[in-house]
Amino acid sequence: MTADTQATDTSDKPDYDSPWKEALERFFPEFLALLFPAIHAQIDWSVAPVFLDKELQQIGGNSPRGRRHADKLVRVRAKDGSDLYVLIHVEVQGDAESDFNARMFLYQTRLRDRYQTDVVSLAVLTDTSPSFRPKSFRHARWGCGIVFRFPVVKLLDYAEPERWAELEASDNVFALVVMAQIRAKVTYDAETLKRWKFRLMRLMYERGHERALIEEVLRLIDWMIRLPKELEAEFRQELYAYEEQYRMPYVTTFEQAGIQKGEAAILMRQFARKFGTDSAETYRPRIESAEPEQLEAWSERILNAETPETIFH
Repeated sequence: MTADTQATDTSDKPDYDSPWKEALERFFPEFLALLFPAIHAQIDWSVAPVFLDKELQQIGGNSPRGRRHADKLVRVRAKDGSDLYVLIHVEVQGDAESDFNARMFLYQTRLRDRYQTDVVSLAVLTDTSPSFRPKSFRHARWGCGIVFRFPVVKLLDYAEPERWAELEASDNVFALVVMAQIRAKVTYDAETLKRWKFRLMRLMYERGHERALIEEVLRLIDWMIRLPKELEAEFRQELYAYEEQYRMPYVTTFEQAGIQKGEAAILMRQFARKFGTDSAETYRPRIESAEPEQLEAWSERILNAETPETIFH
């Protein structure tokens, strides 16, 4: 596999809408805090948000065929005590959508008609066209007019060095999802994409989150950034090696001492069975002072060793 292999030469087409839908539902507060902080600040988070997937499907039946969207409708409680609906639309298609503004307006009117309450429509654009920046729907004729505005976040803006640095420095786990989406869209060289994927995975580990949370976010990154089979195999090997190394910082000094003592005892028993108790006692000082990694290597060598000396060289 050469360095100029294109990232688009994957065995499966990237599935962006599914990971976005899952990410929005799993990390909804983090999503708003990162991309729409002013709205996040107005929500009463002591009341759990309610996701209304079936209701959204019922009002979205006339969406353009063939388009890829990640839509979520969420009922939330505002800090003023009122209930309202937040419609999140993520445009995951690779190209710009010409009727985007009209569709945002259509969803807004259908939802307001159905629920007779406030609906806040938010848009996230994942395309790579710098000029595609819809933010309102306007229509006017014979003195009758409509102007509908909605907040929009363009992920491509975060690819700029200053904004990217903000994402890397953020302790918000959703920043990793955003970075994965950006790199999946703007990186065309597969080798480079593999390096970015590993970097994002490593960032997740370095932030010291709980293992369960790490696994959730890593799965989303893995879902968004797809590599050709050969590079994916290489990536898995590199990640496995890193994970093996990364486990050590979580082990306290006392736990490390216990691991070393246990592995030394196992090796001593192996030694005594194979070469006799006297021989094992001869090497006890060396075994009991060795690091766990060295003890593990010696335990493997002893299986085929013909003499004690061959274990330590």
